[in-house]
Amino acid sequence: MATFLYSLGRFAFRRRRLVVMLWIVVMAVVGIGSASVSGKTSDQFTIPGTQSQKALDLLDNEFPQASASGATARVVFEALDGQKLTSGADKTEIESLIADLKQAPQVANVSDPYTSRLISQDGTITCAQVTYKVAQADLTTEARDALHAVADKGEKAGLAVSLGGNAVNEKEGAKAAELIGLAVAAVALVITFGSLLAAGLPLLTALLGVIIAILSITIATAIWDMSSSASTLALMLGLAVAIDYALFIVSRYRSEIREGHEPEDACGRALGTAGSAVVFAGLTVVIALAGLSVVGIRLLSDVGLAAAFAVVVAVAVALTLLPAVLGFAGIRVMKGNLQTKRMRALERGEGEPMGVRWVRHVIRHPWRALLASVALLGVLSAPAFAMHLGMPDDSTAPPGSTQRVAYSTLSKGFGPGYNGPLTVVVDARHSKDPKAAAGETVTALGKLPDVASVSPAVFNTSGDVALIRAVPKTPPNSQKTVDLVGEIRDTTAPAVQKATDAEVVITGTTALNIDVSDKLSEALVPYLSAVVGLAVILLLLVFRSILVPLKATLGFLLSVTATLGVLVAVFQWGWLKDIFGVDTTAPIVSVMPIFMIGVVFGLAMDYQVFLVTRMREEYVHGAEPTEAVVAGFRHGARVVTAAAIIMISVFAGFLLADAALIKSIGLGLASAVLFDAFVVRMTIVPAVMALLGRRAWALPQWLDRILPNVDVEGEKLRHVLDRPTATTGRDEEVGPGSTQDRPLEPARRGQD
Repeated sequence: MATFLYSLGRFAFRRRRLVVMLWIVVMAVVGIGSASVSGKTSDQFTIPGTQSQKALDLLDNEFPQASASGATARVVFEALDGQKLTSGADKTEIESLIADLKQAPQVANVSDPYTSRLISQDGTITCAQVTYKVAQADLTTEARDALHAVADKGEKAGLAVSLGGNAVNEKEGAKAAELIGLAVAAVALVITFGSLLAAGLPLLTALLGVIIAILSITIATAIWDMSSSASTLALMLGLAVAIDYALFIVSRYRSEIREGHEPEDACGRALGTAGSAVVFAGLTVVIALAGLSVVGIRLLSDVGLAAAFAVVVAVAVALTLLPAVLGFAGIRVMKGNLQTKRMRALERGEGEPMGVRWVRHVIRHPWRALLASVALLGVLSAPAFAMHLGMPDDSTAPPGSTQRVAYSTLSKGFGPGYNGPLTVVVDARHSKDPKAAAGETVTALGKLPDVASVSPAVFNTSGDVALIRAVPKTPPNSQKTVDLVGEIRDTTAPAVQKATDAEVVITGTTALNIDVSDKLSEALVPYLSAVVGLAVILLLLVFRSILVPLKATLGFLLSVTATLGVLVAVFQWGWLKDIFGVDTTAPIVSVMPIFMIGVVFGLAMDYQVFLVTRMREEYVHGAEPTEAVVAGFRHGARVVTAAAIIMISVFAGFLLADAALIKSIGLGLASAVLFDAFVVRMTIVPAVMALLGRRAWALPQWLDRILPNVDVEGEKLRHVLDRPTATTGRDEEVGPGSTQDRPLEPARRGQD
């Protein structure tokens, strides 16, 4: 690996014009391709194999006029000043507004509250349900404007009109999150390198890589029906890792130049060492993200695969375009005209950097550092055990918004359960008497104590599938409503099927939430087994140690539980919510835990690979175990710190997003990097390494013989480069096909 990357780095450095031109061509091709496609994204939430999805599919086939998968809106009317909606001018106005809604663009049907007698007992509140022909993401601006125009017209007529449902959610506009993250990243890079040129190279290459990735994902939407969140999260993760990967390679390049190597050779050496770490760090992130596809939920699959592709592009850019750009920069990256006096002194070898002083303190008191760090993360993890999962609805909308007002008004007029009615579908195609089966279902539902009301059965054109709406007495996300769904599925439905041969299935917000939770619970063990298992094998190859990968995995568990604890404290309990711009508390989105596990695992392994590979490099080159840890921090702590700050700033910038899901992901990922980089990797790792000593690098001989030597620490490359040729006295040219590309004994084989 190291010898191949060494040759690749020198090739890209020498043929820099060709490499840059090829990347420009790639960007032009994907740019033209993305401009010519008309692909659309979709926010339709599907969970194949569940009862909720089965009911929705049945409704789409048997009740196409109901547009079960289409966007919905609730137009809530409330009389003011003691007026009644049952007669007079207010009734006339509402009937006129309903007629306008029926003529609005993309509308499939509109329920008439007077026909269905949907009026509150005091006669002051009613609601019209609007169903659209298309999903929420496909609603046109004209359709949204028509909906708001009806509300405005009602307000002018003296009614209080509020709007709920997913059709009201506007498409999120562009935010400055990316620009803020880039600005902080630029400052961190300038401080790290003390040079505008050296700081600009990671930003330049990262931006190019992210642009190519996003344009490619846009092209993919013409082939696959992709979630609208995929490109946003691919941008978030791709930008963060691309800057980090470039940062590590540029830092190593400067280090090799400082040691007296010529620029071309320094570039090859940087890629052969730091580039190897980038490859394996990128592989762990890709494995964790792509592994989200095994869950079977489309949103997670789209987000995971899109973000994994962005990481692949980031690695490719770091290994090819960056060396080419370094070829143009040459020795100028060493001109640190912005360096402080202390930075110049450290480069001359005078004094010790803060990272070294910190790690020496940790090594002197390993138990104290280990216990304090574990206790801190344990306290932060405590709220995670009170996590309540749910799906977002209008109750989580910002206070004072039209969605929140509509939710509160409906709760006041008809009870909180009306905001999440249960959609019960009676499949009587195999029943002798479909009408009797539907009637039996309505009667059974009406006898349940937690059901407020049951609508009459509505049949399809064939008369063998019935649609029934049951309104619970409790809110959609309450435990009592969850229990009610369970009772219908476990008791009512089997009883009806036994008596009538009709299958009863249930869907709706609460049912979908239950099915998502069950689906995630079933997928969690296979997901963790596949992702963590593959990543541990990968780390075993990198570090040639059993304890180091296990320690890395345990550290990840601490990071992810602490991250989930922060999300619960802020988004569910409301702690510090004003600081983070959280408008209202709500359950954690159901897909969040497994998504965070996947992404945080990948990011955690990034810093593990970058920091510990340098420790192993020093150890293999002859350093004592403790000194290898110190040397790893001497060369890597400053760069890892800068990389973590960059990644935190990029993720934290997404707190400015309007969508609660994107906001929570931004805070979660920023917190995860903070905990993992500064508590786990900077404190727990050196403390454990000091306690383990040589045992940290122990590997059974039989396993040592089986595992291929990927030479991520560059030991084989070092032997080849330090061996002069017999004829020229210069270093041998190495490459993947070189005769020197064979396993060499490490300097301290007995300690490996």
